[in-house]
Amino acid sequence: MVGNKKADIGVFGGSGFYSFLKGAKKYDIKTPYGPPSDKVIIGEVGDKRVAFIPRHGRNHTLPPHKINYRANIYAMKKLGVKRILGPSVSGSLQPHIKPGHFVVCDQFVDRTKGRIDTFYDGPKTVHIAMAEPYCPEMRKIIIESAKELQIKCHSTGTVVIIQGPRFSTGAESKWYSDQGWEVINMTQYPEAYLAREQEICYANISLITDYDTGLEGHPEIKPVTIGEIVRVFNENNEKVKDLLFKVISKIPDKRDCICSHALKDAAIN
Repeated sequence: MVGNKKADIGVFGGSGFYSFLKGAKKYDIKTPYGPPSDKVIIGEVGDKRVAFIPRHGRNHTLPPHKINYRANIYAMKKLGVKRILGPSVSGSLQPHIKPGHFVVCDQFVDRTKGRIDTFYDGPKTVHIAMAEPYCPEMRKIIIESAKELQIKCHSTGTVVIIQGPRFSTGAESKWYSDQGWEVINMTQYPEAYLAREQEICYANISLITDYDTGLEGHPEIKPVTIGEIVRVFNENNEKVKDLLFKVISKIPDKRDCICSHALKDAAIN
């Protein structure tokens, strides 16, 4: 906790979200890992204090492989955050998951390289269990809230995280699709894992904007373009905000999930 600056819930996402926070103020937060992506905006949603960081910076100046994920997570921890929501623009790898749909991912596959992905560089070493990489309690709240808002939402999905900033080749995308994975993204790792190392609950909401490189057997589906991503995102941005606000209002004060005691028995003495 930093002085009188405190938050209950954290959000990583697009820069427009914070304008809807009541009484929002910006703060510079220092961390042992360098600066976060941008100033932290703290405001209120109902009776909850919410801290927001645009993961790519306010002007989208940080590509996925240059985001200081450790600093972002540590800044949230420093503010007292116990739960983080990580909405992200993502691509679909399966025909039934269409642009404009939401996916509440329950698994991830890491295909990144060279990203710093732990707070434990030694001498203390920990091995965190990640069979369930996303908080099951938060996922349940998101799924229920999406149903109430009549948002088309898939309650499970595996996201494969690629290094970026380039998009996939056709061969890579076919490989991911053939594995049965549903979503492709560039930022979920190590964001989700680092939150678990700090015993912070984390859940992802993937807004599907495209079909990656297209889909085999569907010649009418064209490869992803930035223009198409921006168009679908703008069409669905209000739904993202509505869903986040409803989820935040439902999050209970107490928790007893796997995330809250992730470090128990994880260290090698």
